[in-house]
Amino acid sequence: MADMRVVIAGAGGRMGRTLIHAVAASKGLELVGAVEAEGSAVIGRDAGELAGLGANGIKITSDVAALLKNADGLIEFTIPAATLAFAELTAASGLVHVIGTTGHSVEEEAIIAEAASRARIVKSGNMSLGVNLLAALVKRVAKTLDDAYDIEIVEMHHNKKIDAPSGTALMLGRAAAGGRGIDLAQHSVRGRDGITSARCAGDIGFAALRGGTVVGDHSVIFAGPAERIELTHRAEDRMIFARGALHAALWARGQKPGLYAMADVLGLSDS
Repeated sequence: MADMRVVIAGAGGRMGRTLIHAVAASKGLELVGAVEAEGSAVIGRDAGELAGLGANGIKITSDVAALLKNADGLIEFTIPAATLAFAELTAASGLVHVIGTTGHSVEEEAIIAEAASRARIVKSGNMSLGVNLLAALVKRVAKTLDDAYDIEIVEMHHNKKIDAPSGTALMLGRAAAGGRGIDLAQHSVRGRDGITSARCAGDIGFAALRGGTVVGDHSVIFAGPAERIELTHRAEDRMIFARGALHAALWARGQKPGLYAMADVLGLSDS
């Protein structure tokens, strides 16, 4: 099979540059386009040079529609509004669309799900193998332990991250809720301040820390009577997310249209 032709959106950002590096080092993939928002200072720059690879002849542009005419898929770690615009385009052509962007509203999630009736969309709060294995473990532990064990999720990211809790924290929260057989939206507690009253049994708490250059730390704590179980993942390099995203793109190429998660890509969806 010919190499999969991919477009990287958000090419000027940290994850975009990391993805360009990852494509260059991967077999079975060809970079055919790099996209940034209209008005970005990097428009017209060579994507390879911007990523520190040396010139690759791919100029960064804001015209994603033109690039997708000669592509098999798009990979993006951008912002929610951009995801919706990209989803409309990938759905129109039945392309692969890997979404690493987080912070989508319920309404935006519904739009993405509709686009997946025509596109092959893989969407995940985290693309790393380790985090998805962690989510499977969290679901299993939550199913095993009863409400005597309170669940708290703590995450920390760099000081430039704009959404909280992180998409990964929410993914872990959904895994815990799935294990307990409850609706996360009905049992989610986002931060505490002042006189909050006692903790309600069955709630899943979230705490978000921001600072420095932390790539991503996540811990799920099961606090029970006289003992505490902590499951933790620490990301040390954004390349783990890039490799996962590329793996997802290659996997999705052989699937029918639909909305998939990394758990599907890694065969963990029944965990």
